Amino acid sequence: MRNKHKGKSAGERITLALQNLGPVFIKFGQMLSTRRDLLPPAIANELARLQDKVPPFSSDAAQDIIKQALGLSDLSELFSEFEKAPLASASIAQVHAAKLKHNNEDVVVKVLRPDIRDTIVADMELLFSLANVLQRWLPDGKRLRPVEVVVEYRKTIVDELDLLRESANGIQLGRNFEGSDALYVPKIYSDYCRSNVLVMERIYGLPISNIDALLTQNTNMKKLAERGVEVFFTQVFRDSFFHADMHPGNIFVSTEHPENPKYIASILALWVRSIVKISAIWLRTLLPSSTATIAKSPSFTPTQAGYRRIPISMNSRWPSARYANLYSKSHLLKFPLVTCCCSYLIRHVVSIWSCSHSLCYCKKHCCISKA
Repeated sequence: MRNKHKGKSAGERITLALQNLGPVFIKFGQMLSTRRDLLPPAIANELARLQDKVPPFSSDAAQDIIKQALGLSDLSELFSEFEKAPLASASIAQVHAAKLKHNNEDVVVKVLRPDIRDTIVADMELLFSLANVLQRWLPDGKRLRPVEVVVEYRKTIVDELDLLRESANGIQLGRNFEGSDALYVPKIYSDYCRSNVLVMERIYGLPISNIDALLTQNTNMKKLAERGVEVFFTQVFRDSFFHADMHPGNIFVSTEHPENPKYIASILALWVRSIVKISAIWLRTLLPSSTATIAKSPSFTPTQAGYRRIPISMNSRWPSARYANLYSKSHLLKFPLVTCCCSYLIRHVVSIWSCSHSLCYCKKHCCISKA
């Protein structure tokens, strides 16, 4: 890779290597791109391209998959317009813009990559072999439990290969947030959804990471930050059904009414249903609490893999826990992936809130936020 792309930066070479290795490794690159506390900005910016700018597969192949899945002889039977160039392309699927023939509605059509399942199975076999070696020979192998990590990762990535699951998640989320001022859920056209094709309403929004564009349209950043926390913790604590793949490619803000901003739900297969048993008093006090108080909760203990039951032993000095201990005894939480999603959300919320209060710690935006 070094010889072939000698003139390119380290970030570009790493990104190209992950693309060539396949979807499992692209997912790994997406995860790394959100850890800007660990990586140099130049490398993180290049890895961020893996979120929605992976090289697409051919438009003809995408159209053939759609026709076969929906039983069409030609796409014109269902769509009055279909854009051959994809709007976005990621590790598992790519998205095309289209217009439904019967109601003239703008939609997006998500199509799984051809032969993606076989590729992922081969990649997972390789990861299993590597995890077994690490667990056996590394001094910390038993503690880190790499085999369990791979097992859990296989479950999540296999779920992403089923777009019927994804459409069901979208319908469930729409019920949960019906009439919400904080989150808009695009309509799912379930009649046109199959395991490898999904059709949903097209919504126009900005990625949450595009701070410049959000500031340019005079978005109320303080309200946006507050609503981000409200939406995520409502998913976790009220609905027990939450977004578990929160990188910037999956979080959007509506371009309408920037003074009263609203998030747009990204519909994907990786939604997790957690089992939450918690006192109503703590729930009422926790949701309005600051992100700092929430992040300190012992419930958000990192786990290496899978589910872990965590007994709550709240410190009475925390405002949100002061009265809960009087009524809450041995409530148990079961939080798969909450910690990872929570930490990512809080980092972005703090960044947005800082910009809105002229406290931005990012040199790039300090002059903008203070202007």
